[in-house]
Amino acid sequence: MIKAGIVGGTGYTGVELLRLLAQHPEVEPVAITSRKEAGMPVADMFPSLRGRVELAFSTPDEAPLKSCDVVFFATPNGVAMQQTRELLDAGVKVIDLAADFRIQDVAEWSRWYGMEHACPDLVAEAVYGLPEINREAIRKARLVANPGCYPTAVQLGFLPLVEAGVVDTSWLVADCKSGVSGAGRKAETHILYAEASDSFRAYAVPGHRHWPEIRQGLGRMAGRDVGLTFVPHLTPMIRGIHATLYARLTQEVDLQALYEARYADEYFVDVLPAKAHPETRSVRSVNLCRMAVHRPQGGDTVVVLSVIDNLVKGASGQAVQNMNLMFGLDEQMGLTQIAVSP
Repeated sequence: MIKAGIVGGTGYTGVELLRLLAQHPEVEPVAITSRKEAGMPVADMFPSLRGRVELAFSTPDEAPLKSCDVVFFATPNGVAMQQTRELLDAGVKVIDLAADFRIQDVAEWSRWYGMEHACPDLVAEAVYGLPEINREAIRKARLVANPGCYPTAVQLGFLPLVEAGVVDTSWLVADCKSGVSGAGRKAETHILYAEASDSFRAYAVPGHRHWPEIRQGLGRMAGRDVGLTFVPHLTPMIRGIHATLYARLTQEVDLQALYEARYADEYFVDVLPAKAHPETRSVRSVNLCRMAVHRPQGGDTVVVLSVIDNLVKGASGQAVQNMNLMFGLDEQMGLTQIAVSP
């Protein structure tokens, strides 16, 4: 059994990790940390795990993290980079669900995250954990940077177009909507029920931290810098991301065939039939990206609709998918649940 530890277990991605790992046939969660809730049984905070997770929260200093086979960081940005080197030196594999190792340009990372990086040499080693692109590198990795939620939906949606070189990569637009759980499990005015319900708004239009991550990924696909406009929105729902993506065709191509061929062997990407419109509820609680590709009025603009659950394929489920690859397991293991509906 793979012994797994979770640093930062009281947030939404932490409890989602526990939910998935508790169902995984080859994993035993042995540690989950929280300084504030140390000593509290996990099931007292999250009754959904009652009878499935018997652990209590412990402080990071007391948790047996160095005896784990893998440690997940479900922490705010800036935490994993302080502890990762010590774990790697102890032979522990690390998967960071935050942004500490996602952006290869450390100066760029510091500009967006407002702090100096503690271990820039490990940034160079870290493998970006989008399996549909980096599967073989992930298999060999000891440190994986789990992608962000918006970047997962956007990169998977644009991938076939950019790889095939059939669109103008100087003009890409990602118009994205997220449920309020994407803001984390914390008390902030803008995500209070009375503030977020029955309303819809854009935010961070001048610049969002996921922009350089998405641009980096698309640039690697294209083999050159890309032009990207990214606008996120907050929607009055709990889970889900809907990315509406726009690009301009530079040559004729059968878009449906292109997408179906690129993702034919990808269990966690579902290309819907022509003229379909994916819904966020169709991926609720599962590690799946559903998408559809359109060409409105037969013009030169491609519209891709890409939906994921921000807490699963956009975070914890993708982390488990990466863990499976790192330990030579079936990539689908523990991740074949059916979406919850209604």
